Amino acid sequence: MRVKICGITNLEDALTAIEAGADALGFVFYEKSPRYITPEKAREIARKLPPFVERVGLFVNESKESIEAVCQESCMSLAQLHFDVDEDFIESLAVKALPVVRAKEPADIMRFADRYRLVDAYVPQFGGAGKRIALEWFEGVDCSKIILAGGLTPQNVAEVKRYGFYGVDVSSGVEAAKGRKDPAKVRAFIQKAKFE
Repeated sequence: MRVKICGITNLEDALTAIEAGADALGFVFYEKSPRYITPEKAREIARKLPPFVERVGLFVNESKESIEAVCQESCMSLAQLHFDVDEDFIESLAVKALPVVRAKEPADIMRFADRYRLVDAYVPQFGGAGKRIALEWFEGVDCSKIILAGGLTPQNVAEVKRYGFYGVDVSSGVEAAKGRKDPAKVRAFIQKAKFE
């Protein structure tokens, strides 16, 4: 199972996550988030990362032009779209994109079923609230293109492995404070998700 550590705001946290085995790092380009990072700062971090690490920019209610410009400026390899988009919007982007499904009910997790997608529990605000989605919604579902987010921690990530998710995404579950990762929690989370 692949692991994305989201809400990266500094190089130290980025390198800790990669050394622990993270496959992707998330950078939040949503100004209302406590984990917001400027494109300039994200670029500084991205340029110091080793190769083969996915750099994911998180966007909320941005235009196609803004997403493309920020991804280019900040050296992102993927745009994570935390707002309602359709296939046409995704296809129109010059950068590879990952739609986010904010699931209110079991049927929602089948949106974008032919695509890789991130599935999170619905909350009114954007940027996640550490709320867990009901795992029973995934019983009998092909989860091979789903990245699960929301309320994951080193203590509970092992529970989701049996569903066969493509990956998991964590932010607040491995923090010492908003925007600062706890190295021990990052290492424990990745260990349990990938290696145990």
